[in-house]
Amino acid sequence: MKILSPAKINLFLHVAGKRSDGYHEIVSLMCCVSLYDILHIDFGNAATSLTCTDPEIPCNEKNHAVKASNLFLKKFKKNIGVKIHLEKNIPSGAGLGGGSSNAASVLSALNSYFGYPFTLEELMATGLEIGADVPFFLFNKPALATGIGEKLENYALELPYKILIVYPGFSVLTADIYKNLNLRLTNCKKKLKSLSLKQGFDAQLLCNDLEHVTASMYPEINKVKKAILEQKASGVLMSGSGSSVFGLFTDGDSAEKAGMVLSLNRGWRVFVVDLLN
Repeated sequence: MKILSPAKINLFLHVAGKRSDGYHEIVSLMCCVSLYDILHIDFGNAATSLTCTDPEIPCNEKNHAVKASNLFLKKFKKNIGVKIHLEKNIPSGAGLGGGSSNAASVLSALNSYFGYPFTLEELMATGLEIGADVPFFLFNKPALATGIGEKLENYALELPYKILIVYPGFSVLTADIYKNLNLRLTNCKKKLKSLSLKQGFDAQLLCNDLEHVTASMYPEINKVKKAILEQKASGVLMSGSGSSVFGLFTDGDSAEKAGMVLSLNRGWRVFVVDLLN
C-alpha cells in the first residue's frame, strides 16, 4: 500500500494561554500543501518495523508512524505488525507537521485495510494520543484549530496564491520555543475577529505568535523572511514553531522564479507548492 503524506502550513497561529497540564491553548488556521512524504506499508509482519530514506530519522518506537501502527493494532486487538518504508521529503523539525502527517497516514491506511473498524472521531482521538497535530491531518481539509489543536472546524479557504516554502537547513524543537514564549508579548489576538468571521483570507491576516521567539533564537529566520519578501511575495510567515518560512505569491511563474533564486542559498531547501483544499 502506497500513501502520500502531506505537509501543512499555519497561515495563522495565536497562542491564547497555557493550561494547567502544561499544554498551550491555540487558535490556528492550518492547511495542507502539496509537499509529500511517501509511505509504503506491507502487511503480515509479526511486529511493526520502519525503514527510512533519511538516516537522521529514528526508526524505532519514537517515530510517530511506528507509534501510530502500534497504537492502532493494540486498540484493534491484533497481535501483528506492519512493515513501513518512509520516503522522507518533508524536512523534520521544520514546522511542517511531517511526523504528525505520517502518523495520520498510517492510522488511515490501517483503518482502510481492516474495513474501517473505527469512525473518524475515534481515529482522531487515537491520533491525539500521538500528537496534537495528528487529528488535523485525519480531518484532511483546511481547518480552524482550537484547544491544543484538536478541536477542528472546517474553514472554506479560497486563496489565489502559490506557496513557496524555504527550509533554512536546521530543525527546531517545538518544546523549546513554547518554553521561551512570553504570553504578554503575543500580538495575533487583534486579528482574531477577522479570522473568525471567515470573510476570506488574504496576506494581511498572516500572523504567528511563535515567530518572534524562534527568530530571536535563530536569526536565520528573519534572513529567510527578508529574502522571500525581496522576491515580491504578497506575504511571508514562519510556519508553526519553525524553522520553515513560507511566502504567498499571486502567480506560479513568480513563485518558480523566486524559488530558483532562493535555492542558490547554501543549505536552504526550497519548495514551490499548492494549497490543498
